[in-house]
Amino acid sequence: MFQLYTYENKRGEVLDPRFYERLDWNGSKQTLDLQDGSIYILNVTYNDTGTYVCTFERTLMYSNYEFQINTTKLIHLNVVPKLTRSMASILSEVMMYVSIIGLQFWLVVEMIYCYRKISVAGEEALRESEAEYLAIASESKDNCAGVQVAE
Repeated sequence: MFQLYTYENKRGEVLDPRFYERLDWNGSKQTLDLQDGSIYILNVTYNDTGTYVCTFERTLMYSNYEFQINTTKLIHLNVVPKLTRSMASILSEVMMYVSIIGLQFWLVVEMIYCYRKISVAGEEALRESEAEYLAIASESKDNCAGVQVAE
């Protein structure tokens, strides 16, 4: 196992020639307050797939005391092909648009149906009130026929 990268005194150094100009420090920039020790691998290839060991060493300095921290983590890197639009995503997008158009068509049909129903109900109400008006008028005329005017 060999080292890929080291970072000391605000300066990073790539130690593995496979990663020259492809590793970039992304951690804390202050040496005294080093909270994050992460790096980026740029322009990743399938050859970068593998298990890496990250060793983080830090010395915390206090006024009368120094404390050494050593941490080691295994990092499993699996490089996969770049995500592209699959047939399933294209089909789901087309189905979404078809559904939207179908719902809009259904809404227009429903509006036309409701308008016609309201219109017919209004015409029936007019006919009923017209027949009622004529019935009242004819009753009045019949009542008037029984009355004789004296001369």
